[in-house]
Amino acid sequence: MKKKVLVGMSGGVDSTISALLLKEDGYEVEGLYMKLHSNPGYHEIHLARAQKASDFVGIKLHVLDLQETFNEKVFKPFVDTYAQGKTPNPCALCNRSLKFGEMVSFADEIGADYIATGHYIKTDGEYFYEASDDTKDQSYFLFYVQKKILTRLLFPLGDRKKSDIKELAASIYGLESFASQGESNEICFVDTTYTDVLKDYVDVDKVGEVLDIDGNVVGEHKGYMHYTIGKRKGFTVKGAHEPHYVIEIDAKKNQITVGKKNDLLCNSVVLSNLNMFTDKTEFDTTVKLRFRTKAVECNVSIKDDKAYVTLKESVFGVAKGQAAVFYDENKLIGGGWIEQN
Repeated sequence: MKKKVLVGMSGGVDSTISALLLKEDGYEVEGLYMKLHSNPGYHEIHLARAQKASDFVGIKLHVLDLQETFNEKVFKPFVDTYAQGKTPNPCALCNRSLKFGEMVSFADEIGADYIATGHYIKTDGEYFYEASDDTKDQSYFLFYVQKKILTRLLFPLGDRKKSDIKELAASIYGLESFASQGESNEICFVDTTYTDVLKDYVDVDKVGEVLDIDGNVVGEHKGYMHYTIGKRKGFTVKGAHEPHYVIEIDAKKNQITVGKKNDLLCNSVVLSNLNMFTDKTEFDTTVKLRFRTKAVECNVSIKDDKAYVTLKESVFGVAKGQAAVFYDENKLIGGGWIEQN
């Protein structure tokens, strides 16, 4: 028999088919459902689905309550980052600390050699690579996973298309309902808007001033946490005859600065809290500065644990707090968090 693998079971079609494929491939498979956020009613529904999937595949399902850890390492930083006037990326933090952190520790406890999930991504044990299905690729959100665990990761869906996975589930008696389930939210603990989540913890509705790029007060906004860099609605600009965009957020003063589209252009960024899979400190590559954007060519210089990135072409709407991820063609070679632009 092949080695033991622990599969993260969410109750969705991707993790269900991943577990099934690994079992069919001869691995000794066990499942793990992780209770992360504490949204009312969420876990009752998804745990029931994960149990149904595990029963179908014929594997044991463990349940790990990580709500306190999630709150400390993912949710609190999410709130704090918005409070600082930045744009957070909670999924990357969750992947590092919980899905590929706490899950690895639990795998060690039960003697599992490998960890598997339903993510659309590939690895050769040294690097991550973009998935074959570029519409579902999740490599951007896994850039912060520690390099030392890559040798233990399996991703059964890396070479497959999402449409094929749904078709496969629909063709298997007992799994038809998994094929027709809706897609999960981009951020699992946000059901509606992120401000609906924030308002229980911070005052998001403090009316403030809108400034132009020269520092003149030109209008009013409904509270700086309602805005991210590049947003063009939800504030007033006196006498404006063309669209204005948020180009800067001052959390301390509860002010936003707006300008025209060209004022959003960015030519360089500085990254902190790096997570690199290469030892190079000076190189040319490409970088994605936000999920679902195309990678742009850049030069990278790493000094004192910071990356100084010079872009070969200007990009719009770069936001502090977001992840910047480096790619050599389809190979992910590292990344960090945007500190300044």
